[in-house]
Amino acid sequence: MTSKHDKWIVVLLILFIVVGLTAVYSSTSVISPDVVEKYKKKGVEISQFFYLKRQLFTLFLGMFTLLAAYKLPTHMLKKLSIPLLIFSMVCLLLVFSPLGVSAGGARRWLRLWPSVFQPSELVKLCMVIFLAWYLSLSSYNKEKFSSFIIPIGVMGVFQIVFLKQPDFGAVMSLGMLTLFMLFLSGTRLRYVFSLGIVAVPVIIKLIMEPYRWKRVVTFLDPWKDAQGSGFQLVQSFIALGSGGATGVGLGESRQKLAFLPEVHTDFIFSLIGEELGFAGASLVVFLFLLLFLRGMRVANRAADNFSYYLAFGISIMIAVQAIINFSVVTGMVPTKGLPLPFVSYGGSSLIINMTAIGLLLSVSRGQKRQTPVAALSPVNEDMDSGSIVSRSDIAKNKVMQMTMSDVKSKKMSSKQRHSWQYGQPASRPRIIWKAGLVQLPKRNSPGDKR
Repeated sequence: MTSKHDKWIVVLLILFIVVGLTAVYSSTSVISPDVVEKYKKKGVEISQFFYLKRQLFTLFLGMFTLLAAYKLPTHMLKKLSIPLLIFSMVCLLLVFSPLGVSAGGARRWLRLWPSVFQPSELVKLCMVIFLAWYLSLSSYNKEKFSSFIIPIGVMGVFQIVFLKQPDFGAVMSLGMLTLFMLFLSGTRLRYVFSLGIVAVPVIIKLIMEPYRWKRVVTFLDPWKDAQGSGFQLVQSFIALGSGGATGVGLGESRQKLAFLPEVHTDFIFSLIGEELGFAGASLVVFLFLLLFLRGMRVANRAADNFSYYLAFGISIMIAVQAIINFSVVTGMVPTKGLPLPFVSYGGSSLIINMTAIGLLLSVSRGQKRQTPVAALSPVNEDMDSGSIVSRSDIAKNKVMQMTMSDVKSKKMSSKQRHSWQYGQPASRPRIIWKAGLVQLPKRNSPGDKR
């Protein structure tokens, strides 16, 4: 049986869009003479609604991609996983062609009418789809190193291209996303640790690049060069500190008056903190937390393993980008250019994230409803691995009379009894959402070694 899509995700998306459009307009409604002159040289007349109109146009395109992703059947998406990954690589390589656009010493964008597109955003979503397909294969074996090294190799190829652009932020987010999904599949931790040991000298070498090392030094003490390399981070601190508990008022930011660079893109969270204070900033963080939890709920109720990994990957992809952005603007990690999903100005991020939400809604639409309690039995080996029933239902139907002594008599391991199980999809992690919910024993999937 199928159910309707998750309406809470739709509500959260609408709230993000409202917050994003408001923040973009507030941060760009005052245009400095330098920006006006810059666009005038390009033959473009800029006004206080210039960025808002472009963001609305991007939002319009994003709605189309969201609906297309929502209507796309899951079995068709599985077949497109490898072609989409190849397509994203082609787009990534095209940035080095005449279609590529350079800015700030990096070459990360493609010139597409009427704006530019950043292929690294597409790569993240395509990687999630590919990993969901790969991890759901019956031939995937978490015990084998070969099963682990294939997705790592694919990730490594993309990261080499990212470093050529260079885009260290994309390297970080793609690496975290891949490792999270592999960890979820039950891959051996010794493989993950060995990869970390091998990666240490590579990371050190990358950090020792002069401009990256300068960012690290600035991160450690931004006030040492407050008018130079630490200027952006210091201004972000001033914006967040000025907001206090309730903010200076919507549209009343002072830091947006040419003090805080990139305020409408990577540092838009600082503007929210200044104008709406700690309360407004906390609300935005809470909305991302709710979206992540709803994504986990959709994953836990997914109808098949591919849908499960897809929902989990999308939730992690959005959460990782949000966490990195929060960490950058609050000085918890070195400055890195990553937009805040759904909120920052930028077409590539908004379109890709809305497409991801469309896929998440598609998974929620195809999820299995809770199996009627009367049909469940403690010894029913054919039950769905995602079935969760409440104690009240169990008492009403007089089933599920298992006690801890029954569990011990059946010699069930602690791993089988635990609500968070580390392994294959048949024993995939389950989050218990309400007090009193219990989970029935699961059967092992083919190829899952216990």
